[in-house]
Amino acid sequence: MEVTPELDADLLDKVTNLAKRRGFIFPSAEIYGGFRSTYDYGPLGVNMLRNVKQAWWRSMVQTRHDIVGLDAAIMGPPAVWAASGHLETFTDPLVDCLVCKERWREDKIDGVCPNCGSTKFTAPRAFNLMFKTQAGPVEGEGSTAYLRPETAQGIFTNFANVLATTRKKPPFGIAQVGKSFRNEITPQNFVFRTREFEQMEMEYFIPPDSAEEWYRYWIDARFNWYLDLGIPEALLRKHEHAQEDLSHYSRGTTDIEFFYPWGWDELEGVANRGDYDLTQHAKHSGVALDYFDQATNERYTPYVIEPAAGATRAMLAFLLAAYHEDEVEGETRSVLRLDWRLAPYHVAVLPLSKKPELEGVSTEVLNSLQPHFMCDYDVTQSIGRRYRRQDEVGTPYCVTIDFETLNDRAVTVRDRDTTAQVRVPIAELTHHFWNLTATS
Repeated sequence: MEVTPELDADLLDKVTNLAKRRGFIFPSAEIYGGFRSTYDYGPLGVNMLRNVKQAWWRSMVQTRHDIVGLDAAIMGPPAVWAASGHLETFTDPLVDCLVCKERWREDKIDGVCPNCGSTKFTAPRAFNLMFKTQAGPVEGEGSTAYLRPETAQGIFTNFANVLATTRKKPPFGIAQVGKSFRNEITPQNFVFRTREFEQMEMEYFIPPDSAEEWYRYWIDARFNWYLDLGIPEALLRKHEHAQEDLSHYSRGTTDIEFFYPWGWDELEGVANRGDYDLTQHAKHSGVALDYFDQATNERYTPYVIEPAAGATRAMLAFLLAAYHEDEVEGETRSVLRLDWRLAPYHVAVLPLSKKPELEGVSTEVLNSLQPHFMCDYDVTQSIGRRYRRQDEVGTPYCVTIDFETLNDRAVTVRDRDTTAQVRVPIAELTHHFWNLTATS
Protein backbone atom coordinates (compact mmCIF):
# COMPACT_ATOMS: atom_id res chain seq x y z
CA MET A 1 0.00 0.00 0.00
CA GLU A 2 1.28 3.46 -0.94
CA VAL A 3 2.20 5.66 2.02
CA THR A 4 1.54 9.34 1.35
CA PRO A 5 4.23 11.66 2.77
CA GLU A 6 3.22 14.39 5.17
CA LEU A 7 2.42 17.72 3.55
CA ASP A 8 4.58 20.70 4.53
CA ALA A 9 2.34 23.66 3.78
CA ASP A 10 5.16 26.17 4.37
CA LEU A 11 7.79 24.47 2.20
CA LEU A 12 6.92 26.23 -1.05
CA ASP A 13 7.05 29.65 0.65
CA LYS A 14 10.41 28.81 2.24
CA VAL A 15 11.93 27.71 -1.06
CA THR A 16 10.38 30.64 -2.96
CA ASN A 17 11.81 33.11 -0.45
CA LEU A 18 15.22 31.43 -0.50
CA ALA A 19 15.21 31.47 -4.30
CA LYS A 20 14.63 35.24 -4.37
CA ARG A 21 16.94 36.08 -1.45
CA ARG A 22 19.91 34.06 -2.70
CA GLY A 23 19.64 34.75 -6.42
CA PHE A 24 18.10 31.58 -7.82
CA ILE A 25 14.88 32.96 -9.32
CA PHE A 26 13.52 36.52 -9.59
CA PRO A 27 10.07 37.71 -10.69
CA SER A 28 10.50 38.97 -14.25
CA ALA A 29 10.37 42.76 -14.79
CA GLU A 30 9.98 43.24 -11.05
CA ILE A 31 10.88 46.94 -11.16
CA TYR A 32 7.77 47.43 -13.32
CA GLY A 33 5.53 45.45 -11.01
CA GLY A 34 6.33 42.08 -12.57
CA PHE A 35 4.66 40.13 -15.36
CA ARG A 36 2.46 37.31 -14.19
CA SER A 37 3.90 33.83 -14.40
CA THR A 38 7.29 34.80 -15.84
CA TYR A 39 10.56 34.46 -13.98
CA ASP A 40 14.22 35.30 -14.49
CA TYR A 41 16.94 32.93 -13.33
CA GLY A 42 19.59 34.73 -11.31
CA PRO A 43 23.32 34.00 -10.89
CA LEU A 44 22.74 30.82 -8.87
CA GLY A 45 19.56 29.79 -10.67
CA VAL A 46 21.14 29.89 -14.10
CA ASN A 47 23.95 27.66 -12.83
CA MET A 48 21.55 25.14 -11.32
CA LEU A 49 19.19 25.10 -14.30
CA ARG A 50 22.17 24.54 -16.61
CA ASN A 51 23.28 21.67 -14.36
CA VAL A 52 19.82 20.06 -14.50
CA LYS A 53 19.85 20.22 -18.28
CA GLN A 54 23.43 18.96 -18.45
CA ALA A 55 22.62 16.01 -16.18
CA TRP A 56 19.71 15.14 -18.47
CA TRP A 57 21.84 15.53 -21.61
CA ARG A 58 24.61 13.41 -20.16
CA SER A 59 22.15 10.66 -19.28
CA MET A 60 20.16 10.78 -22.52
CA VAL A 61 22.80 11.61 -25.15
CA GLN A 62 26.41 11.71 -23.97
CA THR A 63 26.52 8.28 -22.35
CA ARG A 64 24.46 6.52 -25.05
CA HIS A 65 25.24 5.53 -28.64
CA ASP A 66 21.61 5.35 -29.79
CA ILE A 67 20.44 8.95 -29.16
CA VAL A 68 21.48 12.14 -30.95
CA GLY A 69 20.65 15.78 -30.29
CA LEU A 70 18.71 18.51 -32.06
CA ASP A 71 17.92 22.19 -31.56
CA ALA A 72 14.88 23.11 -33.65
CA ALA A 73 13.30 26.53 -34.22
CA ILE A 74 10.92 28.01 -31.66
CA MET A 75 8.54 29.54 -34.23
CA GLY A 76 6.68 27.36 -36.70
CA PRO A 77 4.11 27.69 -39.50
CA PRO A 78 0.45 26.75 -38.96
CA ALA A 79 0.89 23.64 -41.16
CA VAL A 80 3.02 21.97 -38.50
CA TRP A 81 0.43 22.53 -35.78
CA ALA A 82 -2.47 21.54 -38.01
CA ALA A 83 -0.76 18.23 -38.76
CA SER A 84 0.08 17.57 -35.11
CA GLY A 85 -3.47 18.31 -33.96
CA HIS A 86 -2.54 21.30 -31.81
CA LEU A 87 -4.70 23.78 -33.69
CA GLU A 88 -7.76 21.63 -33.10
CA THR A 89 -7.17 19.81 -29.81
CA PHE A 90 -4.53 21.65 -27.75
CA THR A 91 -7.09 23.22 -25.44
CA ASP A 92 -8.08 23.47 -21.79
CA PRO A 93 -11.64 23.98 -20.47
CA LEU A 94 -12.04 27.65 -19.50
CA VAL A 95 -14.75 28.91 -17.10
CA ASP A 96 -15.54 32.31 -15.62
CA CYS A 97 -16.71 32.76 -12.04
CA LEU A 98 -20.06 34.54 -12.20
CA VAL A 99 -19.42 36.27 -8.86
CA CYS A 100 -15.85 37.62 -8.92
CA LYS A 101 -15.33 37.28 -12.72
CA GLU A 102 -12.00 35.44 -12.36
CA ARG A 103 -11.15 32.89 -15.03
CA TRP A 104 -10.12 29.35 -14.20
CA ARG A 105 -9.25 26.01 -15.76
CA GLU A 106 -12.34 23.95 -14.97
CA ASP A 107 -10.61 20.64 -14.34
CA LYS A 108 -8.35 22.17 -11.65
CA ILE A 109 -10.82 23.88 -9.30
CA ASP A 110 -13.26 21.11 -8.21
CA GLY A 111 -16.29 23.30 -8.85
CA VAL A 112 -15.31 25.98 -6.31
CA CYS A 113 -13.78 29.35 -7.20
CA PRO A 114 -10.38 29.58 -5.45
CA ASN A 115 -10.77 33.36 -5.28
CA CYS A 116 -14.22 33.86 -3.73
CA GLY A 117 -15.59 30.39 -2.98
CA SER A 118 -18.50 30.65 -5.40
CA THR A 119 -19.84 27.57 -7.17
CA LYS A 120 -21.45 29.54 -10.00
CA PHE A 121 -19.59 29.44 -13.32
CA THR A 122 -20.16 29.95 -17.01
CA ALA A 123 -20.36 26.87 -19.22
CA PRO A 124 -16.86 25.58 -20.03
CA ARG A 125 -15.42 26.51 -23.40
CA ALA A 126 -12.29 25.33 -25.20
CA PHE A 127 -9.30 27.66 -24.87
CA ASN A 128 -6.33 27.06 -27.20
CA LEU A 129 -3.06 27.27 -25.32
CA MET A 130 -0.77 28.24 -28.20
CA PHE A 131 0.73 31.71 -28.57
CA LYS A 132 -0.06 33.14 -31.98
CA THR A 133 2.15 35.75 -33.63
CA GLN A 134 3.00 37.32 -36.99
CA ALA A 135 6.16 36.64 -39.00
CA GLY A 136 7.26 39.26 -41.50
CA PRO A 137 6.42 42.93 -42.08
CA VAL A 138 2.84 42.48 -43.34
CA GLU A 139 0.10 41.08 -41.14
CA GLY A 140 -2.27 38.59 -42.67
CA GLU A 141 -3.14 34.92 -42.85
CA GLY A 142 0.05 34.17 -44.77
CA SER A 143 2.23 35.63 -42.01
CA THR A 144 0.67 33.75 -39.09
CA ALA A 145 3.11 31.76 -36.94
CA TYR A 146 3.00 30.07 -33.57
CA LEU A 147 5.45 29.76 -30.70
CA ARG A 148 5.94 26.08 -30.11
CA PRO A 149 3.96 24.62 -27.16
CA GLU A 150 6.36 21.65 -27.04
CA THR A 151 9.74 20.75 -28.52
CA ALA A 152 8.57 17.41 -29.94
CA GLN A 153 7.24 18.56 -33.32
CA GLY A 154 10.61 19.92 -34.41
CA ILE A 155 11.98 16.44 -33.84
CA PHE A 156 9.29 14.77 -35.94
CA THR A 157 9.65 17.22 -38.83
CA ASN A 158 13.42 16.56 -38.82
CA PHE A 159 13.11 12.77 -38.62
CA ALA A 160 14.14 12.21 -42.27
CA ASN A 161 17.03 14.69 -42.01
CA VAL A 162 18.45 13.01 -38.90
CA LEU A 163 17.95 9.54 -40.38
CA ALA A 164 19.85 10.52 -43.55
CA THR A 165 22.76 12.28 -41.82
CA THR A 166 23.46 10.05 -38.81
CA ARG A 167 23.03 6.55 -40.30
CA LYS A 168 20.99 5.60 -37.24
CA LYS A 169 18.31 2.95 -37.43
CA PRO A 170 15.49 2.05 -35.05
CA PRO A 171 15.67 1.80 -32.16
CA PHE A 172 17.21 5.27 -31.88
CA GLY A 173 16.27 8.58 -30.34
CA ILE A 174 16.45 12.33 -30.96
CA ALA A 175 16.76 14.55 -27.89
CA GLN A 176 16.15 18.24 -27.49
CA VAL A 177 16.27 20.84 -24.72
CA GLY A 178 14.64 24.20 -25.26
CA LYS A 179 11.97 26.81 -24.59
CA SER A 180 8.27 26.13 -25.01
CA PHE A 181 5.30 28.45 -24.57
CA ARG A 182 1.77 27.75 -23.38
CA ASN A 183 -0.86 30.36 -22.67
CA GLU A 184 -1.93 28.74 -19.41
CA ILE A 185 -5.28 29.83 -18.01
CA THR A 186 -4.16 29.60 -14.39
CA PRO A 187 -0.36 29.62 -14.02
CA GLN A 188 0.46 28.74 -10.43
CA ASN A 189 2.76 27.37 -7.75
CA PHE A 190 5.88 29.41 -8.47
CA VAL A 191 7.69 27.93 -11.53
CA PHE A 192 5.64 24.72 -11.57
CA ARG A 193 3.17 26.02 -14.15
CA THR A 194 4.27 29.01 -16.23
CA ARG A 195 3.61 30.32 -19.71
CA GLU A 196 7.28 30.21 -20.70
CA PHE A 197 9.35 27.22 -19.66
CA GLU A 198 12.11 24.85 -20.75
CA GLN A 199 11.54 21.26 -21.77
CA MET A 200 13.80 18.22 -22.00
CA GLU A 201 12.21 15.84 -24.49
CA MET A 202 13.36 12.75 -26.35
CA GLU A 203 11.56 10.87 -29.10
CA TYR A 204 12.65 7.24 -29.33
CA PHE A 205 11.83 5.65 -32.70
CA ILE A 206 11.25 1.89 -32.61
CA PRO A 207 9.81 -1.02 -34.58
CA PRO A 208 6.07 -1.24 -33.75
CA ASP A 209 6.30 -4.71 -32.23
CA SER A 210 8.78 -3.52 -29.56
CA ALA A 211 6.70 -0.56 -28.33
CA GLU A 212 5.55 -2.03 -25.01
CA GLU A 213 9.05 -3.20 -24.10
CA TRP A 214 10.59 0.23 -24.74
CA TYR A 215 7.69 2.03 -23.07
CA ARG A 216 8.36 0.14 -19.82
CA TYR A 217 12.11 0.60 -20.23
CA TRP A 218 11.87 4.39 -20.43
CA ILE A 219 9.44 4.65 -17.50
CA ASP A 220 11.98 2.90 -15.28
CA ALA A 221 14.99 4.73 -16.73
CA ARG A 222 13.49 8.15 -16.17
CA PHE A 223 12.22 7.29 -12.67
CA ASN A 224 15.72 6.14 -11.71
CA TRP A 225 17.28 9.36 -13.05
CA TYR A 226 15.51 11.37 -10.36
CA LEU A 227 16.52 8.86 -7.69
CA ASP A 228 20.15 9.02 -8.81
CA LEU A 229 20.15 12.79 -8.47
CA GLY A 230 18.94 12.72 -4.90
CA ILE A 231 15.14 12.78 -4.78
CA PRO A 232 14.00 10.28 -2.12
CA GLU A 233 11.92 7.41 -3.47
CA ALA A 234 9.16 8.26 -0.98
CA LEU A 235 8.60 11.54 -2.88
CA LEU A 236 8.21 9.85 -6.28
CA ARG A 237 5.62 7.56 -7.80
CA LYS A 238 4.46 6.26 -11.20
CA HIS A 239 0.92 7.05 -12.27
CA GLU A 240 -0.38 5.25 -15.35
CA HIS A 241 -3.24 7.02 -17.11
CA ALA A 242 -6.54 5.22 -17.53
CA GLN A 243 -7.57 4.53 -21.11
CA GLU A 244 -10.27 7.22 -21.04
CA ASP A 245 -7.77 9.87 -19.86
CA LEU A 246 -5.21 9.38 -22.63
CA SER A 247 -4.36 12.12 -25.11
CA HIS A 248 -5.66 11.61 -28.63
CA TYR A 249 -2.24 10.42 -29.86
CA SER A 250 -1.35 8.20 -26.91
CA ARG A 251 -1.45 4.41 -26.73
CA GLY A 252 -0.22 4.58 -23.14
CA THR A 253 1.03 7.31 -20.82
CA THR A 254 2.64 7.13 -17.39
CA ASP A 255 3.44 10.20 -15.31
CA ILE A 256 6.36 10.26 -12.93
CA GLU A 257 4.89 12.27 -10.09
CA PHE A 258 6.58 14.21 -7.30
CA PHE A 259 5.04 14.96 -3.92
CA TYR A 260 4.92 18.76 -4.03
CA PRO A 261 3.77 20.87 -1.06
CA TRP A 262 0.26 20.79 -2.57
CA GLY A 263 0.30 17.01 -3.12
CA TRP A 264 1.14 14.60 -5.93
CA ASP A 265 1.58 16.26 -9.32
CA GLU A 266 3.31 15.57 -12.64
CA LEU A 267 7.07 15.81 -12.87
CA GLU A 268 7.57 14.02 -16.19
CA GLY A 269 5.43 12.10 -18.65
CA VAL A 270 6.41 9.00 -20.64
CA ALA A 271 4.10 8.26 -23.58
CA ASN A 272 3.75 5.61 -26.24
CA ARG A 273 2.71 7.89 -29.12
CA GLY A 274 2.40 5.04 -31.62
CA ASP A 275 2.98 6.12 -35.23
CA TYR A 276 0.61 9.09 -34.94
CA ASP A 277 3.15 11.89 -35.37
CA LEU A 278 5.16 10.57 -38.30
CA THR A 279 1.99 9.43 -40.06
CA GLN A 280 0.33 12.83 -39.62
CA HIS A 281 3.34 14.82 -40.84
CA ALA A 282 3.86 12.48 -43.79
CA LYS A 283 0.19 12.88 -44.75
CA HIS A 284 0.16 16.66 -44.47
CA SER A 285 3.59 17.35 -45.98
CA GLY A 286 3.63 14.71 -48.70
CA VAL A 287 7.11 13.59 -47.56
CA ALA A 288 7.65 9.93 -46.65
CA LEU A 289 8.58 9.53 -42.98
CA ASP A 290 8.99 5.79 -42.75
CA TYR A 291 11.94 3.44 -42.46
CA PHE A 292 13.13 0.61 -44.67
CA ASP A 293 14.84 -2.22 -42.78
CA GLN A 294 17.26 -3.87 -45.21
CA ALA A 295 17.83 -6.80 -42.86
CA THR A 296 14.16 -7.84 -42.94
CA ASN A 297 13.24 -6.23 -46.27
CA GLU A 298 10.43 -4.47 -44.42
CA ARG A 299 9.19 -0.87 -44.62
CA TYR A 300 7.30 0.57 -41.65
CA THR A 301 6.46 3.79 -39.87
CA PRO A 302 8.27 3.71 -36.52
CA TYR A 303 6.40 3.98 -33.25
CA VAL A 304 7.61 6.59 -30.79
CA ILE A 305 8.22 6.47 -27.04
CA GLU A 306 8.47 9.97 -25.58
CA PRO A 307 9.92 10.84 -22.17
CA ALA A 308 9.06 14.55 -21.75
CA ALA A 309 10.26 16.51 -18.73
CA GLY A 310 10.27 20.18 -17.78
CA ALA A 311 13.71 21.49 -16.88
CA THR A 312 12.26 24.30 -14.78
CA ARG A 313 9.75 21.96 -13.12
CA ALA A 314 12.52 19.45 -12.38
CA MET A 315 14.65 22.21 -10.86
CA LEU A 316 11.78 23.11 -8.52
CA ALA A 317 11.41 19.47 -7.46
CA PHE A 318 15.13 19.19 -6.76
CA LEU A 319 15.03 22.37 -4.66
CA LEU A 320 12.00 21.20 -2.67
CA ALA A 321 13.49 17.76 -2.04
CA ALA A 322 16.84 19.23 -1.01
CA TYR A 323 15.56 21.84 1.45
CA HIS A 324 16.22 20.96 5.09
CA GLU A 325 16.47 22.73 8.40
CA ASP A 326 18.73 21.48 11.16
CA GLU A 327 20.81 22.75 14.05
CA VAL A 328 24.55 23.43 13.93
CA GLU A 329 26.42 24.74 16.97
CA GLY A 330 23.17 25.76 18.61
CA GLU A 331 21.86 27.67 15.59
CA THR A 332 19.14 26.71 13.14
CA ARG A 333 20.43 26.58 9.59
CA SER A 334 18.70 26.19 6.24
CA VAL A 335 20.56 23.84 3.94
CA LEU A 336 20.02 22.60 0.40
CA ARG A 337 21.29 19.02 0.30
CA LEU A 338 21.66 19.09 -3.48
CA ASP A 339 23.57 16.43 -5.34
CA TRP A 340 26.92 17.98 -6.28
CA ARG A 341 26.05 17.65 -9.99
CA LEU A 342 23.12 20.03 -9.53
CA ALA A 343 24.54 22.50 -7.00
CA PRO A 344 25.08 26.05 -8.37
CA TYR A 345 28.60 26.01 -6.93
CA HIS A 346 30.60 22.86 -6.29
CA VAL A 347 33.23 24.52 -4.11
CA ALA A 348 33.44 27.81 -2.22
CA VAL A 349 36.88 29.28 -1.58
CA LEU A 350 36.88 31.23 1.69
CA PRO A 351 39.97 33.16 2.85
CA LEU A 352 39.83 33.45 6.63
CA SER A 353 40.89 37.08 6.39
CA LYS A 354 41.01 39.89 3.82
CA LYS A 355 44.64 40.53 4.69
CA PRO A 356 46.92 40.70 1.62
CA GLU A 357 49.13 37.81 2.71
CA LEU A 358 46.19 35.42 2.24
CA GLU A 359 45.00 36.90 -1.05
CA GLY A 360 47.78 35.42 -3.18
CA VAL A 361 47.41 31.83 -1.96
CA SER A 362 43.59 32.11 -2.04
CA THR A 363 43.73 33.19 -5.69
CA GLU A 364 46.10 30.30 -6.40
CA VAL A 365 43.64 27.81 -4.88
CA LEU A 366 40.72 29.34 -6.78
CA ASN A 367 42.58 29.26 -10.09
CA SER A 368 43.53 25.61 -9.59
CA LEU A 369 39.92 24.55 -8.97
CA GLN A 370 38.01 26.65 -11.51
CA PRO A 371 38.96 24.63 -14.61
CA HIS A 372 37.34 21.58 -13.00
CA PHE A 373 34.56 22.86 -10.73
CA MET A 374 32.15 25.80 -10.55
CA CYS A 375 33.49 27.88 -7.67
CA ASP A 376 32.39 30.77 -5.51
CA TYR A 377 34.83 33.16 -3.82
CA ASP A 378 33.60 34.85 -0.65
CA VAL A 379 35.53 37.12 1.73
CA THR A 380 32.63 38.96 3.39
CA GLN A 381 31.66 38.54 7.09
CA SER A 382 32.74 35.88 9.57
CA ILE A 383 33.67 32.38 8.45
CA GLY A 384 30.64 31.00 10.29
CA ARG A 385 28.26 33.27 8.39
CA ARG A 386 29.93 32.36 5.13
CA TYR A 387 29.50 28.66 5.88
CA ARG A 388 25.79 29.25 6.51
CA ARG A 389 25.41 31.13 3.22
CA GLN A 390 27.05 28.31 1.29
CA ASP A 391 24.93 25.69 3.11
CA GLU A 392 21.78 27.59 2.18
CA VAL A 393 22.60 27.63 -1.54
CA GLY A 394 23.69 23.99 -1.58
CA THR A 395 27.47 24.27 -2.03
CA PRO A 396 28.79 20.79 -1.14
CA TYR A 397 32.30 21.83 -0.06
CA CYS A 398 34.01 24.87 1.39
CA VAL A 399 37.76 25.45 1.29
CA THR A 400 39.11 27.72 4.01
CA ILE A 401 42.52 29.34 3.60
CA ASP A 402 43.95 30.41 6.98
CA PHE A 403 47.27 31.78 8.20
CA GLU A 404 48.56 28.25 8.83
CA THR A 405 48.20 27.70 5.07
CA LEU A 406 51.15 30.04 4.55
CA ASN A 407 53.32 27.58 6.49
CA ASP A 408 51.98 24.10 5.69
CA ARG A 409 50.54 24.72 2.18
CA ALA A 410 47.31 23.00 3.24
CA VAL A 411 43.68 24.12 3.52
CA THR A 412 40.60 23.08 5.49
CA VAL A 413 37.86 21.35 3.51
CA ARG A 414 34.38 21.40 5.09
CA ASP A 415 31.55 19.06 4.09
CA ARG A 416 28.11 20.71 3.78
CA ASP A 417 26.05 17.77 5.02
CA THR A 418 28.17 16.50 7.88
CA THR A 419 30.02 19.78 8.67
CA ALA A 420 33.13 17.59 9.11
CA GLN A 421 36.45 19.26 8.34
CA VAL A 422 39.70 17.78 7.03
CA ARG A 423 43.08 19.27 6.24
CA VAL A 424 44.17 18.76 2.61
CA PRO A 425 47.42 19.85 0.92
CA ILE A 426 46.86 22.39 -1.85
CA ALA A 427 48.75 20.18 -4.29
CA GLU A 428 46.23 17.37 -3.71
CA LEU A 429 43.06 19.48 -3.59
CA THR A 430 41.76 18.90 -7.11
CA HIS A 431 42.25 15.15 -6.83
CA HIS A 432 40.61 15.22 -3.40
CA PHE A 433 37.42 16.63 -4.93
CA TRP A 434 37.59 14.31 -7.93
CA ASN A 435 37.66 11.38 -5.49
CA LEU A 436 34.71 12.76 -3.51
CA THR A 437 32.59 13.13 -6.67
CA ALA A 438 33.79 10.04 -8.52
CA THR A 439 30.90 7.88 -7.36
CA SER A 440 28.30 10.19 -8.98
